[in-house]
Amino acid sequence: MSSRSGGYTVAGEPWQPFVRYDFYPELLSLAEAIRASRGWDHAGMEVRWRPTGEFDLVAFPDAVTNAHGSGAGFQVVLDHDYRLPQPGFRQELGTAGPAGDPDLAVARFHAYMEHRASILGQPEQLPPPASATALAEAEHRLGTPLPADLRALYLIADGDGNGYENLWLFGNNLWLSLEDLVDCQAEWSEPVWFGWDLEWDAVVFDADPADTVRRCGGHPGWLPFASGQDGNFLAVDTAPARKGRPGQVIRMGRDFDHRPEYVADSVTSLLGHYLDLLEEGAYEVIDGSIRFLEPARDPGYNEVVSEMPTEIPPTLQKIHINDLSGAVDLTPLTAAPNLRRLHHYNGATTDLAPVRALPIEALRVTLDGTDLTPLVGHRHLTALNLGTTAPTDLAPLRTVPNLRCLDLSRAATQDLAVLADLPGLRYLVLTAQQWSVLLDEGNAPPDLAAARLAGADVSFDEALAWSARLGRSSGDAFRFSNTCGPSGS
Repeated sequence: MSSRSGGYTVAGEPWQPFVRYDFYPELLSLAEAIRASRGWDHAGMEVRWRPTGEFDLVAFPDAVTNAHGSGAGFQVVLDHDYRLPQPGFRQELGTAGPAGDPDLAVARFHAYMEHRASILGQPEQLPPPASATALAEAEHRLGTPLPADLRALYLIADGDGNGYENLWLFGNNLWLSLEDLVDCQAEWSEPVWFGWDLEWDAVVFDADPADTVRRCGGHPGWLPFASGQDGNFLAVDTAPARKGRPGQVIRMGRDFDHRPEYVADSVTSLLGHYLDLLEEGAYEVIDGSIRFLEPARDPGYNEVVSEMPTEIPPTLQKIHINDLSGAVDLTPLTAAPNLRRLHHYNGATTDLAPVRALPIEALRVTLDGTDLTPLVGHRHLTALNLGTTAPTDLAPLRTVPNLRCLDLSRAATQDLAVLADLPGLRYLVLTAQQWSVLLDEGNAPPDLAAARLAGADVSFDEALAWSARLGRSSGDAFRFSNTCGPSGS
């Protein structure tokens, strides 16, 4: 099986992330020929043409790939099994009891269906109930019992579809059968993997400032029971965070992988909410189906702005400040006590002191100065993308206990030997010159799982030589040079 991806560059122009469609057949044939001749399962490939028609081709069967984002270059995965730890797996488990009531849930469900029937002019047909045996088997496969109120509903009907007309009973979501619930839980039980690029998320963020839902992209204790058929789900949370309750309902999935959203303290309460919406007339009937009309919720977690806002909402957890030049004062951000990610572009700050008081986990900033002491002992910081205007002492980073990802490709540094003292570091981004100094002096962090060679002009051949120094041999690389065009073959 073959696939194609990548892009191209023209001297002096930005990286283009697409290859022209009319080149695809030739590239695919070339990749197939190289793969077949070398017995490779996959390969990375770079072709460099010169105006004279001369070209060089390099192909390599390992995990050296083009990086994306600012600084570009190439990255290599050294440990394919490693995953960045997500904070939610370290959070304290909630101790409150469940809020759901199975008897009340059943009563509300029957009232809900009767009210729907009066609106539609006829009762809606539900699938047969799940058997006690099927429930026991499902809970065995899930590794945890269903919340009692949801379990009671499955004894009324095994979802709202499963060969019957889909009714969209749960807030414009299909109620999944037990079998589909188990399958979805298996698919979404692992933390979502965002890759290694620090331009993307290395961490995930609070679903609720009150510490109700775990800060994960996925968790085995989240049981998706209703689907929007768009990659998003309602789920019951059987492993809530400190202020949560077992059986609480959350929204998770494709659009909520950074911040699962708290919905209700139980399925019982959710059914009560749906009854209220019907009483209020907050619905419409489309093609014989009831759809609720609820305003979109904007909890104010994230902001992308061109300058520092004059008012900082206390719920803010993630902010990107773009197109800002000159000196920037970060002090206003201390009004957001749950701020987890700060990415600041096109400007510099002279003082990182405001960061000390915030639980920031992902920080991209340019420091106009040399003082990293505000980061000393910062227990939340996980990912740091640092630019500097002067050579900076990295020694304070030795005291940052959870630092996993570090990008110094925009920084001038005094002594890269400090990096050898960061045993928790798993991803490192440096320029070619920085890597050369670090590796020549034998100061690479001991347990890197991935690395990036930053630089828009780095060639694939240079990246292969660099990856070999990190332990990824390029001895099996395929190289070919020739000339094409009227004067060549």
